[in-house]
Amino acid sequence: MDSVFIAEQLLNGIAYGLMLFLLAAGLTLVFGIMDTLNLAHGALYMGGAYVAASVMQASNNFVLSVVASMAAIMLCAMLLEVLVMRRMYRSGHLAQVLASIGLMMIADDAVRYFWGAAPLLSSAPASLSGPVMLLNILPYSSYRLMLIAMGVLVALLLYLMVKYTRIGMVVRAGASNRQMAELMGVRVKQVFFFVFVIGAALAAFAGALMGPLSAVQIGMGNTIIIPALVVIVIGGIGSIRGALVAALLVGMIDTSGRAFLPPLLKMTLPASVAADLGPALASISMYILMAIILVFKPNGLFPARA
Repeated sequence: MDSVFIAEQLLNGIAYGLMLFLLAAGLTLVFGIMDTLNLAHGALYMGGAYVAASVMQASNNFVLSVVASMAAIMLCAMLLEVLVMRRMYRSGHLAQVLASIGLMMIADDAVRYFWGAAPLLSSAPASLSGPVMLLNILPYSSYRLMLIAMGVLVALLLYLMVKYTRIGMVVRAGASNRQMAELMGVRVKQVFFFVFVIGAALAAFAGALMGPLSAVQIGMGNTIIIPALVVIVIGGIGSIRGALVAALLVGMIDTSGRAFLPPLLKMTLPASVAADLGPALASISMYILMAIILVFKPNGLFPARA
């Protein structure tokens, strides 16, 4: 392993971590403020990827595909919040889990009905299809660099919104102590509606950006929701800062484990054993990280409810 390969994998980890942050940020706000465990959040991510891929194929306009994806999923989220989520807010977590699993199954069947069972092809814009030379030694995907830039930009905008705006003040108050916020006159229904729709928009944005890098297929939201839940547990439920730090940690550890563990194990173990053991250890690395952090910080790194 040379330095170029190591640097490339570290950048890949940052890009993956920032995309996880886009998904986890909305999820941690929904869970932290609304106390609602919405496992169907991954279905919004999947829907965003499918809408973006379809618009990209029809128009060959990447910006239009991302905007259309976010608009369509925000509209779906508005209907979902009014028709379904409001009935779940006062339910227990078990009922929320069962209901959201049902929504995931409905979403998978809806995608199968409208787009078919075959994976949908999505492509990056032509202007971002080639590599960029970093420091004159590292050729790196310009599209992945754009992902990193978009992730950093969204993280900055979310931080400014939550920290310095009135809406952010209400969101922080709800995440810290929802009952006290209600007693102080916060319009809880409007806050819940806003948070849910913003979370859906972030999920759609992540799905639209990740489509060209991963298979746009049925069930893609179900696989990404587990790392997102790991992120919000590590970072602290309801914390945007915690979600960002935890997403970067998970992204770096997951990507580095898959890239570096197999060749390192081959130095000391037979090739057949290393080929099986390396991916297995890499796949559980994020859970090991979560267990270690929770031993010392049971509420996560930056809990909103301190």
